[in-house]
Amino acid sequence: MEKAYRIKKNSDFQMIYKRGKSVANRQFVIYTKTNKDLEHFRLGISVSKKLGNAVVRNKIKRAIRENFKVHKNDIIPIEIIVIARQPAKDMNTIQIQSSLEHVLKIAKVFNKRI
Repeated sequence: MEKAYRIKKNSDFQMIYKRGKSVANRQFVIYTKTNKDLEHFRLGISVSKKLGNAVVRNKIKRAIRENFKVHKNDIIPIEIIVIARQPAKDMNTIQIQSSLEHVLKIAKVFNKRI
């Protein structure tokens, strides 16, 4: 992911948590907040240390980023935070992507094409 697509600052995370809307399934929680200044979406990923060691957490983060790369042109300009829950650690990449697509459809972040 390019730098322009990332949310890194704690203050940005906190603002989205407070003012954004949340949607969840068993594996992920998604916070979304509209931002009229954006031309594309911005993504923040949070995977707790409770889910496992660094190898497990990075595997989950890579799968999440890959899903957003695949759907890069299909997502509306919005700020998104993805929080992984406990069941995500036992899933493979394809299962993570299908679960993430499911919760993103509920959050209505896709263009009308999907």
